Amino acid sequence: MTPEELSAAISACLTEAVAAGEISVEVPDTVRVDRPKSREHGDWATNIALQLGKKAGMAPRDFAQILARRLAEVPGVGAVDIAGPGFLNITLEAGAAGELARTIVDAGAAYGSNQALAGHVVNMEFVSANPTGPLHIGHTRWAALGDAISRVLRASGASVTSEYYINDAGNQMNVFARSVYNRIHGLPVPEGGYPGEYIKELGDIVLAQNPQLGELEEAEAIPALRDAAYKAQLADIKSTLADFGVSFDVYFSETALHEGGAVADAVARLREQGHIFDLEGAVWLRTTDFGDDKDRVLIRANGEPTYFAADAAYYLSKKDRGFEEKIYLLGADHHGYVNRLKAIAACAGDDKEKNIEVLIGQLISVNGAKLSKRAGNIIELRDLINWIGADALRYSLARFPADSPIALDPEQLKKNTNDNPVFYVQYAHARSAAAARNAAAKGVTRDEFDAALLTDPTENELLAVLGQFPSVVAGAAEFREPHRIARYLEQVAGAYHSWYAATRITPVAEDEAIAPVHSTRLWLNDAATTVLANGLELLGVSAPERM
Repeated sequence: MTPEELSAAISACLTEAVAAGEISVEVPDTVRVDRPKSREHGDWATNIALQLGKKAGMAPRDFAQILARRLAEVPGVGAVDIAGPGFLNITLEAGAAGELARTIVDAGAAYGSNQALAGHVVNMEFVSANPTGPLHIGHTRWAALGDAISRVLRASGASVTSEYYINDAGNQMNVFARSVYNRIHGLPVPEGGYPGEYIKELGDIVLAQNPQLGELEEAEAIPALRDAAYKAQLADIKSTLADFGVSFDVYFSETALHEGGAVADAVARLREQGHIFDLEGAVWLRTTDFGDDKDRVLIRANGEPTYFAADAAYYLSKKDRGFEEKIYLLGADHHGYVNRLKAIAACAGDDKEKNIEVLIGQLISVNGAKLSKRAGNIIELRDLINWIGADALRYSLARFPADSPIALDPEQLKKNTNDNPVFYVQYAHARSAAAARNAAAKGVTRDEFDAALLTDPTENELLAVLGQFPSVVAGAAEFREPHRIARYLEQVAGAYHSWYAATRITPVAEDEAIAPVHSTRLWLNDAATTVLANGLELLGVSAPERM
């Protein structure tokens, strides 16, 4: 019996009690069940009697007694005890608890998926680094978290489009092109230009593809260089992200907004909404009506649109493409963007509390990290991947809430010891895979299954932890907190290692016959393998079968 099945059984008991006239209360859609802190208090607990007792005009404990009588008759429930003012502690029969192992193995890669966010259509924008240089440590956290959040949202039934906004408009692109031009011709870095060695690499790539560009005068060369160097740098960004296990459904060009007339259209639409005003030749959006600290200029007095105008057009583009929910993942230096983005949503007629969500992440530091030789003044993501490894980096970044600063210790992350969380979890998966291979070699198969044989205390504990996976995934999706998955996997690994040490999947002696308990334990072993693999997949981390 899974926690979800037990929750449904409690809801059914409540409905039956209402129909019988024993209680009068509105039955909630779902009833929450949790693991008790102490194993002595049963397998699962619920405080539903405390929640509904007073609403039913009853003492919670009296309410609990009515519910307990019905719940005790549910197949698979071994005992129901009332604790304190009305808590219900539920103990499952061994067979009902053990059946979960077969449920998980049969579900395979689908186990953990749920429909908590079914019907939600989400645009998830993250990273969105300027295409004027390589990805660096500041982009690393959002690459890991944004991708993990996208994965848990999809696992919870949401339709998610991951999107990278390419800031390929504005004067920065001219400065970028001029930097490449100067490097090609052996000239000093232009004022405010990009000095890294990667600029020389881009120049070499551009000339190899377009030799004629080296012969053009600056005025003619700059537009062509801007386009060619931009494409080469974007290709490098995509390649780095691929090495990090991150892919995007959409790469959205800011330039396309301007060239397609979307910026001018956005200004016109916002004017129709009544939030535009003109002052001193400029066009303003009255964002202070919706919590911004000041109104924002959309079109300068000289007729040039501001970056904020592109932000507004981009938001409306997401709205027009059918994304009811837009999630922005921004860096620690973007706190000032929160209110202005929410104000854009409100000015566009959306609910700024429901249709837009802005997540701000804190900084990370990596002990001993060196500045990139290519970029000169940054720590490149590619260097971090080569040094620490994509798995260790992604797991570590997903292991903490986004709003907490992180200091990573690469030497710790490269250790093959239990105090290295990513190794601890991956090793549990590799160990379970090895146990399955060893069982196969000894002739143990999953031909038999008797859930009632899983009676060892470590088996009960492992089953209980495995059963929590769907609710953990749903919670991680609802609160945009993939660190819940990582911390949960460490619990699974701990329960698995304890079980592995206490029981045997294969006979101890060579002449001992293979018994049903061996086959049944193989089911439990493979259930743990499934949950560990599925959880690591949600974090974008590999599940090795050998280590």
